Amino acid sequence: MPKWFRTFLVPMALLALVAAACGEEDGDVPPANGDEVEGNADLNVGVAYDVGGRGDKSFNDAATAGVTAAVDEGLVCEENVTYIEPDATGSNRDENVLALAEDGNELVVAVGFAFSEGINETAGDFPDTHFAIIDGFATCGTVCGLANDDLTNVTDLTFKEHEGSFLVGAVAAIQAGKDGCDTVGFLGGQTGPLIEKFEAGYIAGVAHIDESIEVLSEYIGPDVTAFNDAVRGEALSTDMYDAGACIIYHAAGASGAGLFNAAVEADQLAIGVDSDQYLLVSPEQQPHILTSMLKRVDTAAHDAIQQEGDGTIEPGAQVFGMEEGGVDYSKSNTDLMTEDITSEVDELKQMIIDGEITVPETP
Repeated sequence: MPKWFRTFLVPMALLALVAAACGEEDGDVPPANGDEVEGNADLNVGVAYDVGGRGDKSFNDAATAGVTAAVDEGLVCEENVTYIEPDATGSNRDENVLALAEDGNELVVAVGFAFSEGINETAGDFPDTHFAIIDGFATCGTVCGLANDDLTNVTDLTFKEHEGSFLVGAVAAIQAGKDGCDTVGFLGGQTGPLIEKFEAGYIAGVAHIDESIEVLSEYIGPDVTAFNDAVRGEALSTDMYDAGACIIYHAAGASGAGLFNAAVEADQLAIGVDSDQYLLVSPEQQPHILTSMLKRVDTAAHDAIQQEGDGTIEPGAQVFGMEEGGVDYSKSNTDLMTEDITSEVDELKQMIIDGEITVPETP
């Protein structure tokens, strides 16, 4: 595999639920508001998860939320969506994608960069299937050391994670200053350019507020299993708390659960990723979740389904940055995310959108 492998959630405010009327099923239950949307019964969608799978309260669950929103809006019928979970190491991810394509799905959403190489090799065998890869790089082809160029049925859905990470880095520095703390931490999942974008933005955001604050950084491992190792995540987080960090930001998928455990044990703060993790953790952990970097994987998955249904999906890379609403930060912990913090960070957000701040992509 090439060395450069790149290692959201619909907000938890309730969506206005609708029922997708999809043909001959008798078991449809009308929603409470009585609305019914004619679902697109002609579209079949397959969703292939990577390590961590559904229930990771982060990356994979964010994709699920986007698909669920598409179902609720009638963009695809619920019975026309097939979900496939990976094994513990993700070693069967390519097999899962092939199964979904062979089953005749018009769209296959592959949740994770690690699907890129396999899809680059096999997409040409399934011209009637469109592949949308979250964090993908399949379409950069031989430039990235992959086999095929000019794929006409693959879309890479990518994000400017460094921009959102800048904002939570600023939050961390402001809160650290309030607490009289001079050290914060970063917990990465798999080593490589993708997660380094999170780290780079976070470090830059911290430095923008206070250059004297030290940022400790740890990575869990060199392959995708690093995103599903909460034990290792907890151990590394504990080490950083013991070294003086008062706040740790993670970009580690399901391994971030270990950070949250460590934060409770150390009575310190943590920053979530992808989804608004304050809304997903236990009541015991909630007071320790300062904010989360929102990576709108839900938006990417939802929009891919919508575009496939209306025939507007295009091959190549779609990039979701701050200007496009692809990254943001959460304000759910109102006890900590006070107006003085959010007003300052919202100003930084607008400066990024306006081009007044350029966020680095490498640490």
